[in-house]
Amino acid sequence: MPARLALAALALAAVLAAATARADRIEVRSAQLTATEEGYALDADFEFELNQRLDDALAKGVPFFFLVEFEAERPRWYWWNERVVLRTMQVRLAYHALTRQYRVSRGTLAQSFGSLDEALRAVSRVRDWLVLERGQVRADETYLIALRMRLDLSQMPKPFQVSAITNRDWTLASDWTRWRFTPPERAPR
Repeated sequence: MPARLALAALALAAVLAAATARADRIEVRSAQLTATEEGYALDADFEFELNQRLDDALAKGVPFFFLVEFEAERPRWYWWNERVVLRTMQVRLAYHALTRQYRVSRGTLAQSFGSLDEALRAVSRVRDWLVLERGQVRADETYLIALRMRLDLSQMPKPFQVSAITNRDWTLASDWTRWRFTPPERAPR
């Protein structure tokens, strides 16, 4: 009987470990390019949760900087792929204890939220981000598109950067999501 109990405890530990390992991942739920007058804009949805260590650091006033990275390459059979564009967007998430509000900033645009769930939803949504300008891509070619989101540890205060090097609790990133994109015959005008 003790052997079965030990086996059950080991199985439970494995399930819990798998559940906590999921917390350090960002999932790309959807991504698509849409034609606009200026070129092609990206709409993307990510999904993630903060683990306990990240949640505690945020509650103590440590701001988080998330990077959304977009790449477009033109495949070439005779050489390495040609990079057409590499774009990054920085999204800042911070908690202000005085107002008890979470603040999400993208460039000069900032929004305040009353709960962490609402703030994380705002961080995880990218809408109408111009990633390919008109003239950068041609309708007769196929491009390799890559997208990911990650917590940018280089923007954190130095003591946290040192801790992040040795501790996986600070790692939060998605894998590159890749797909092929062929612009439609009629270019946006």
